[in-house]
Amino acid sequence: MKLAFDTLAVHAGREDFRELGIHVPPIDLSTTNPMGDPVGCGEELGHLASGGDVRNCAVYARLYNPTVGRFEKALSQLEGTEATVAFASGMAALSALLLAVREDGDHVVAVRPMYGSSDHLLASGMLGARVDFCRPDEVGDHIRPETALVFVETPSNPTLDLVDIADVVRQAGKVPVGVDSTFATPVLQRPVEQGATFVLHSGTKFLGGHGDVVAGTISTTEAWARRLRSVRVMTGALIHPLGAYLLHRGLQTLPIRVRTAQASARALAERLSGHPAVARVQYPGLPGGDPKGLLGRQMKGPGSLLSFDLRGGLDAALSLLSRVRLATPAVSLGSCDTLIQHPWSMTHRVVPPETKREMGVTEGLIRLSVGLEDPEDLWADLEQALA
Repeated sequence: MKLAFDTLAVHAGREDFRELGIHVPPIDLSTTNPMGDPVGCGEELGHLASGGDVRNCAVYARLYNPTVGRFEKALSQLEGTEATVAFASGMAALSALLLAVREDGDHVVAVRPMYGSSDHLLASGMLGARVDFCRPDEVGDHIRPETALVFVETPSNPTLDLVDIADVVRQAGKVPVGVDSTFATPVLQRPVEQGATFVLHSGTKFLGGHGDVVAGTISTTEAWARRLRSVRVMTGALIHPLGAYLLHRGLQTLPIRVRTAQASARALAERLSGHPAVARVQYPGLPGGDPKGLLGRQMKGPGSLLSFDLRGGLDAALSLLSRVRLATPAVSLGSCDTLIQHPWSMTHRVVPPETKREMGVTEGLIRLSVGLEDPEDLWADLEQALA
């Protein structure tokens, strides 16, 4: 039976619960597992170490954990992919991807703007990748024979720019495209439907949804998942079973959390756009915020994040952060509570100033991750802080 997305979010990864006689996912905290058949389990160890999925013996937690496996299968169903590989953080996931594609080349094309730490990792060359940064319509100009990956983030952090994934895939040709879809979640966007090969999430954000787990995921084909699992085994970038349990639990409420916060974000964006202290609001749901018409075609909604430039620049931005009382001044996003932060000095601090300005990250830019509070309360908090 084909299930609607919201139903799938509740039941994915729980298909065998009646047979097992349980109602919530079990948490397996074992670091090692007894080997009833040492020879067979030894063969399984080799299979898992090379990136294979579990067959009959978990062996050791760095190779496989059933709680992690349940979450991975559930997210794959929501993303519409063959497999998902979960990591200890979003940056661990991106690092694993860069290592996994090295077999095919050492060149990466990356579209700016993006999350500051992702930009920093790519620009550093730490993992041996040579990176060309470009705008979305310039991807094709940078493809080389040794290009192994095109990487984009949409909506982008923190400017909320929307990238046409299908167009990037067209420009990339045979080169696989990875999409950081953290801001959208599978509720609003499924990049594989636009031709992407990899879908990345910082699971710390919307997937967990409660600010109590750090994780990263990559959803892709089984062939690519095998490479990624192999990297995870060798680097030890596994996610703890308790983290996987929290992520799996978070999927059940993901659709209602995303849509509720989105409705509030739209209302706040409209009010902020008319406030005299605000020079510009960046939100895909506002007039002019979606110049390529991707809402409805690629995304099912504009999401629950927005950014706005204050006329007073840096001083006004820092003043705002010190004056809010309901919104929490903190990095991260996608929590039940509203988070507000200053990208110039926080999430994008590691990016050189000239690069930040090129990406549209100004000293007066504020990023708001709208939570589940009453929007009238949130507006009252912002209004008094802007006064």
